Amino acid sequence: MNKFIEIKPEELNKSPFQLIGRDWMLITAEKDSKVNTMTAAWGGFGFMWGKNVTYIVIRPQRFTKEFVDNSDTFSLTFFDESFKKQLSYLGTVSGRDEDKISKSNLTIQHLDNTPYFQEANLVIICKKLYAQDFKPECFIKKELDEKWYPEKDHHTVYIAEVEKILIKE
Repeated sequence: MNKFIEIKPEELNKSPFQLIGRDWMLITAEKDSKVNTMTAAWGGFGFMWGKNVTYIVIRPQRFTKEFVDNSDTFSLTFFDESFKKQLSYLGTVSGRDEDKISKSNLTIQHLDNTPYFQEANLVIICKKLYAQDFKPECFIKKELDEKWYPEKDHHTVYIAEVEKILIKE
């Protein structure tokens, strides 16, 4: 079993551009004792409302959105390159259609009732603070709305407090 140590947010010295944009992450939450996850490559980290925060975005049709909406917390997990195939699979198959987590051979663990994956090398436990749907009229660059939302399926943005950061020993 992989062991983790907790670090302070200020001690995380990884590029969010690499972690999220290139390596990808899993957004994982639990609802009614069932866990679901999805791969994401959009989001970020920062400081807001006196707290260390992360922000993620989820489209309305994603099954994981129901889980994030119905939980106070979620996890972000990051993996080494050897898991890219599993992350691709988890991002393209819906948990509505099959038990994609068991098929991915990843192991669910819990920290303070928040699910994460044992095989990760970085785990961020997040507590939701804010959620709002993107609105077409709020785009300053209208071409972004046209390019990324031709189906008008605007993301919901979630801002969450970073409660714990675990790194693999």
